[in-house]
Amino acid sequence: MAPVVARRRARQRVRILPLAGARSRSAEDWWWDRLAPSGSGYHLLQSDSMLLVLPGPGPARPRAQRRASRRAQLLRLRGARAAEAKAKPRTAPAPAPAPAPQQEPDPGWGDRIPLEILLQIFGLLVAADGPIPFLGRAARVCRRWHEAASQPALWHTLTLSPPLAGRPAKSGTKTEKKLLASLEWLMPSRFSQLQRLTLIHWKSQVHPVLKLVSESCPRLTFLKLSDCHGVTPDTLIMLAKACPQLHSLDIQHSMVGHGWAGAELGAEPGTARPPTLCSPPPLQGSCCPQLQLLEVSTGLNHNSTPLQLPVEALQKGCPQLQVLRLLNLTWLPKPSGRAMTPGPGFPRLEELCLASSTCNFVSNEVLDRLLHGSPHLRLLDLRGCARITPAGLHDLPCQELEQLHLGLYGMSDRLTLAKEGSLLLTQKWCHTLQELDLSGQGFSEKDLEQALAAFSGTPGGSHLALCSLNLRGTRVTPGTVSSVISNCPGLLYLNLESCRCLPRGLKRAYRGPEEVQRCLQQLLTSLPPASQLGSSSQPALP
Repeated sequence: MAPVVARRRARQRVRILPLAGARSRSAEDWWWDRLAPSGSGYHLLQSDSMLLVLPGPGPARPRAQRRASRRAQLLRLRGARAAEAKAKPRTAPAPAPAPAPQQEPDPGWGDRIPLEILLQIFGLLVAADGPIPFLGRAARVCRRWHEAASQPALWHTLTLSPPLAGRPAKSGTKTEKKLLASLEWLMPSRFSQLQRLTLIHWKSQVHPVLKLVSESCPRLTFLKLSDCHGVTPDTLIMLAKACPQLHSLDIQHSMVGHGWAGAELGAEPGTARPPTLCSPPPLQGSCCPQLQLLEVSTGLNHNSTPLQLPVEALQKGCPQLQVLRLLNLTWLPKPSGRAMTPGPGFPRLEELCLASSTCNFVSNEVLDRLLHGSPHLRLLDLRGCARITPAGLHDLPCQELEQLHLGLYGMSDRLTLAKEGSLLLTQKWCHTLQELDLSGQGFSEKDLEQALAAFSGTPGGSHLALCSLNLRGTRVTPGTVSSVISNCPGLLYLNLESCRCLPRGLKRAYRGPEEVQRCLQQLLTSLPPASQLGSSSQPALP
């Protein structure tokens, strides 16, 4: 028994001895660790005469005790690791991995894109949204993008507009001066191949901008000025002389000289819109030999001062003119004089529009001065020209007219004056006419019957091209209408509004072949048998 008891006491002494480097512990600490070790879920509570073991976490021990316990645990771990290291055989240390090569910063991913591909990409974006502001922002990305954005080939079309209307006058002038300073730097370097330029809402710096354009843009072909002030004829003449390829001049709602232009230009090549009071070079016939389309158009409330049109000078100055439109414009031809020889005409003219909503001064003599040298005319629009007669139209040199518009809109008093001679129109162009507008014309019932009978038959059975017929407000009869519909199978539009001689229910516009044929059925059911026979037995005119 004695040796067993001695060994047990020795083990107890080993447990009680403090570790090397640890502080000596008291009996109280021993009982704390013995009765309520950490992590057991119990804690000790000491009173005056007893020591209680209670469930749950106890009060925090002093800071010194916590530090001592942590140090003891660290020493135990270090001792265990040292013992394991001694037990393992020594091996040669593994070679350290070679350090990875340090990557240098990318000089710029934009520089790796070829210049040709950048130009193609930029060209697609410029074609969709214009060069500004995209090219200006792209030029700040890197050197390669700056080189691509500076290519003049990308600056073909340009629109320049200061801030919107409603700004103070002083701030607007400052903004235009800033834009002008930028243009003075950009014009020589990037606008050498500029072809289309649009200026919108420029009030004070139009003349300096156009001067820069005339000096730096020799390939300019289209110029549009919308709501711009300070445009003078001398400025336009200077621009036309410096840009020999200019064939489109668009001046909309702009002040030229002392007059306002309410012009509406089409987007086709070769367009010029001079103002109504002060004529720029196209109407003066001075320096626009490449002009192909000239359109002068004002609003309904335009200035009543008539514009003098030098017909002969225009014919000499614009020999390539193909389309001439003078819409809603009060104009007078410049007197020709007794000794003045007739002009060369417009040998390539294909379209002439003199439509007006008010009374104008176009007569047979004026029409002859305009069209005496135009054999290739295809479209003639004389709506509102009440002084034109069928005899004057019959003497025109064009033989293949396709569209003829003679409507008198808003002139109901013309219906009381019976006219004659519509047969001269249909006899000459019945084989080529595709659209015929006689709205508001005061031709009599018999005259209209004879004129529209020209579409009833053609020699050799050739196909009639008529597809649109406007008889609004005329004295056409039901028999005449049914005869035209029967003999023109390609008719797609028929306007019979306000026709006094037609029965109720038929006075409307018919669109499409189905509606036109339905109109014919209604006419045939409404006509008495004698009228049907009389209308079908009309002789065919040669």
